[in-house]
This record gives sequence, C-alpha cells and structure tokens, in this order.
Amino acid sequence: MRLIRLKEVMHICGLGRSSIYKFMEEGRFPKSVSLGDRAVAWVESEIEQWIEERLVDRD
Repeated sequence: MRLIRLKEVMHICGLGRSSIYKFMEEGRFPKSVSLGDRAVAWVESEIEQWIEERLVDRD
C-alpha cells in the first residue's frame, strides 16, 4: 500500500485542490488519511480505483 500526497493526487486525477475537497465532502472522492497534525495523504489504490470507475462510466 502506498500513500500519496495532494500534489500527486492532483497530477494523477487532473482535479484541483478545491474540487478534490468538494468531492470528498460530497462522498464522491476517496477520503484522505491523516498523517499528523497538518499532513494528509490518500491511498494510491483508492485513487486508481476512482479513476477506473470514471472510465467505465463513460462507455
């Protein structure tokens, strides 16, 4: 399992910071994991799965 930070999440999925947090709040994007007081990351496999679901939906 690999944890990735916001900058990499934005690069991988093509969304901006505000969109990622908005979608998280709406339950439409994987939740972040707390790494400490001011640091969060995402599980890379959850981000990859989210992207794959978007690709399947477009067919």
